[in-house]
Parts: sequence; C-alpha cells; structure tokens
Amino acid sequence: MKAVLFGSIGTLIETSDIQRKSFNMAFKKEGLDWYWSKKTYSRLLKKSGGMKRIEDFSKQNGMSVNAKEMWKNKTNIFNKIIFSNNIGARKGVLKIVKYAKENNINIGLVSSTSKKNINTIFKILDGQINRKEFSFIGNKSFVSKPKPNPDIYFKALEVMNLDQKDCLAIEDSVESARSAVNAGIQCIAFPGIYHSDEDFNFCKMKLDKLDISIFK
Repeated sequence: MKAVLFGSIGTLIETSDIQRKSFNMAFKKEGLDWYWSKKTYSRLLKKSGGMKRIEDFSKQNGMSVNAKEMWKNKTNIFNKIIFSNNIGARKGVLKIVKYAKENNINIGLVSSTSKKNINTIFKILDGQINRKEFSFIGNKSFVSKPKPNPDIYFKALEVMNLDQKDCLAIEDSVESARSAVNAGIQCIAFPGIYHSDEDFNFCKMKLDKLDISIFK
C-alpha cells in the first residue's frame, strides 16, 4: 500500500448536519420558505454537489433561482458557524494518519468541494492534522464532472504518480465511493450520519470507526 486517500471532508470530520442547517439558513436569507428536514437532506445527498442539489430542488418546485450565488451564501454561513462547534476528527482518523506517516504511506484528500470548505476543515483540525502531510488535496476547481465520475481520483493518481492498485480510498457516501471504485481503487466505506443505512456492498468493507486493520 502506497497511499490512503480520504475521499471527502466528511471522512475527516462529521459536518453533515451543520451543512444541512447552513442550507436552511441560506434559503431563509433569500426569502425562500424551503426547509430541508433530515429526511429530505438524506434523499438529496444521494447526489454529490451542493449547488446541483439546489438546482434540482428548485426545478422540482417549479422555480428558478441563482443556485451558484445561493450555494456561495451557504458556504459562507457554514464557514462562519462551524468554528462555534467543538468538532474533532472522526473516530480512528488520527490513527490512520499516524500509521501512514510512520510507514511512508502517502496521504491524499480527494475532495471535490470548494477550496474554502477545505481550508476551513484544516483550520478546525489544526493541532490534530497538518495539511502539509497530504501529498494531494483536491477541490472542485480540479475537475468539471462531480462524483460518482472518477475524474477527481484520476487527477489524484496523476499528481501523486501512483497506480490504482497501490491505493486505498475511504469514502462516506455511496456516490462518492463509486467514484473511487470507478477509478479502479479499493474503497473502505466510512459512512457519515446521513449515509449509515446505504448499501456499500461494492466496497471492501464498511466501518463506523477506522482502524489500521484496513491496511491488512
């Protein structure tokens, strides 16, 4: 094993409900009566990309909105409120990072979220995880096609100069996991709170806590 690839910010830190609340606050700011309940948000998370979710939801409701601007507002809200929550790395993440460093295994973050969200997560995890330890850190500007398209993983392999067989991905949703598998990379399912009931039968294993046994 030459690299472990965390597939999204949700594999490092659990932010799903803060994201949901941020969307709702952005809708209210725009004067919309939209409200994404936990059930609704779970359904919408079947597809990657916050801006795409807004676009799809507006079409379903027969409306036309500036999805890009609304998504930017949501991202700003998310970044403002997340620091007020005492959130640490998810269970086992620090063990994986420590083991990788000690055994010369490259670490990547194969995310296609905004650069702003990426920067926020590393600020929150400052003192636990150092972004300099990552050989690759992706963001939405790297590719035009979102997950489950494998392009972001192909980009990571190119930058890190690695072959698919030498890597292990960790993903928190079915759609994101398919991105890794579609790139020919073995994937560990590490579901977030809104994805725990999804079917990850195509993954190597499904865990609610990471452990160095994933490297065996």
